[in-house]
Amino acid sequence: MKVANDTRRGFTAAQYAICFSGIVWREGLRFLQQRERFLSALVRPLVWLFIFAAGFRQVLGVSIIPPYETYVLYEEYITPGLVAMIQLFNGMQSSLAMVYDREMGNMRTLLVSPLPRWYLLACKLFAGTAVSVLQVYAFLAVAWFWEIRPPPLGYFAVLPALILSGLMLGALGMMLSSLIKQLENFAGVMNFIIFPMFFASSALYPLWRVRESSTLLYDICNLNPFTHAVELIRFALYARIEWVALAVVCGCAIAFMLAAILAYDPARGFMTRRGGPGGGA
Repeated sequence: MKVANDTRRGFTAAQYAICFSGIVWREGLRFLQQRERFLSALVRPLVWLFIFAAGFRQVLGVSIIPPYETYVLYEEYITPGLVAMIQLFNGMQSSLAMVYDREMGNMRTLLVSPLPRWYLLACKLFAGTAVSVLQVYAFLAVAWFWEIRPPPLGYFAVLPALILSGLMLGALGMMLSSLIKQLENFAGVMNFIIFPMFFASSALYPLWRVRESSTLLYDICNLNPFTHAVELIRFALYARIEWVALAVVCGCAIAFMLAAILAYDPARGFMTRRGGPGGGA
């Protein structure tokens, strides 16, 4: 009877805080124990920065476009796109971890907790975003030695943009994790979600150049949420705000998170139809 009364009264702020710290601590330990994950998160964008950008520097010149006030090297232009790529891959790796946990039973243990399911998913999303932000700053530190140096204020101004873009891409990965039935299917997601989002964006080339070659591709890039995440980070690195990108990133983050919460809802989500974690709860 006492347990039932406590459940009706809800949980205290301290209990929510304990749950949040526990999930974040677990994700932090997992990240520290998987050093290859940290190295791969750095090696991938550094290869693009050191090799790809150096090869295309003369071919893909960048004119003076906002937020730049002068001509910039191609390496400097693609840096925000590589930052967003780190967060995109981190969001997909987080979704892979959720699929793995679901198969191993760890996700079932988490989702049958008496705490609200939306709160548990939000905690996991914030934990993954925190990991991605650490990876981004490590990359920016290495890029600084490569003379990719935004204004000093930009390193602080970009933090809110990194949090918002990390939440959006992490929520996308969380939503996809509810659709992936088996761990082996994750490779298909890599091919059909990550790479089209990355290449059909402003990460590697300005949109005005895309429009010169294909109006259709230009429209696709404009509809791609990843494009707006890249532009939000690009402007924030120069202590400026791109309002359209901000609105799109915030809207998509909310939409993806709501879709993930509904997908993991045992009464309405995909997990019920597949008999997934919490499906019988």
